[in-house]
Amino acid sequence: METRPPAYKPVAPSVSSASSGGNPHFERIGGEAAIERLVQRFYHHMSTQPAAAGIRAMHSADLRSVRQILVNYLVEWTGGPQRYSTERGHPRLRRKHLAFPIGTAERDAWMDCMRQALQEVVDDAALRQQLEQAFFKTADFIRNDQGNHHEHHHS
Repeated sequence: METRPPAYKPVAPSVSSASSGGNPHFERIGGEAAIERLVQRFYHHMSTQPAAAGIRAMHSADLRSVRQILVNYLVEWTGGPQRYSTERGHPRLRRKHLAFPIGTAERDAWMDCMRQALQEVVDDAALRQQLEQAFFKTADFIRNDQGNHHEHHHS
């Protein structure tokens, strides 16, 4: 039976599985080139969909920096090289997003943009579904509105 250390804090869900001998998602999606296309399409949808205007406004006008951060995060998140944590440390996604009001509407707008990007970039329907489910868990985990069921750590 697994025991949690006393300072246990929930971490964002990942596509990877700690118990498996490796994460095949990075190769299945097509490596970094496919992740770069996914991020490019995601931000295209975020910038062009009226329903995403609120979450787009949370980002700076120039998306180059945040785009590269998301690429590095997703490369690592899917089991590729660990550049994100090497450059930026532990993701601490909830803490990094506390400055932004993220409720169900923001989560759903983010998911709509990512779902469309997945449809455009990932041909493997089973992989697309796995990624979509994992993205939803992570997007829901980041919510910081009154109605969420996650512990808040403001430290």
